[in-house]
Amino acid sequence: MMNYIVSGLERSGTSMMMRILYMGGFPVAFDKSRKPDINNPRGYFELEEGKIIRKIIEGKFDFDKYNDKFIKITAYGLKFLPKNRKYKIIYMTRNMEEIFKSMEKMSGKKISKEERKALIKLNDFSIHLLEKMKNVEFIIVNYNNVIKNPKKEIERINKFLDNRLNTKNAMKAIEKRLYRNRVER
Repeated sequence: MMNYIVSGLERSGTSMMMRILYMGGFPVAFDKSRKPDINNPRGYFELEEGKIIRKIIEGKFDFDKYNDKFIKITAYGLKFLPKNRKYKIIYMTRNMEEIFKSMEKMSGKKISKEERKALIKLNDFSIHLLEKMKNVEFIIVNYNNVIKNPKKEIERINKFLDNRLNTKNAMKAIEKRLYRNRVER
């Protein structure tokens, strides 16, 4: 039995990754509790509006129900995963300035220096945690690289998933026009 997770900071491309997996034919669990909107016009692809971390902390989330299916759990939730299970995790990263810009646009408020530092620290902590966890296989996928070279990245993801993706269909999930919060370098 294996639990599959897409994780990363909010606005790092987790919804895009869930859509790639879904369109590629990998079993993905989500509900319609959070409707598509201007920030995620193709949908969020999450359970219970992404509010499952509380249930995980309380030990009330039924991981057995989602065996062999991808679910989305943001970076903060990784430290609460039950240790008696095996996981394959796709961890999304993205240019941090683009994450901040997207968060600001979505919330309508400026992100403080303290919040920026906390998000960078959470991202670094989450990656370090994955490296230490003995019950986890993971791959880091960068949103910017998926946009720049989708074929290469999807093939890399497919290899991680033991070639269970229909890569041709998965490629259809990537819409470069939805890459709107760019930070020019």
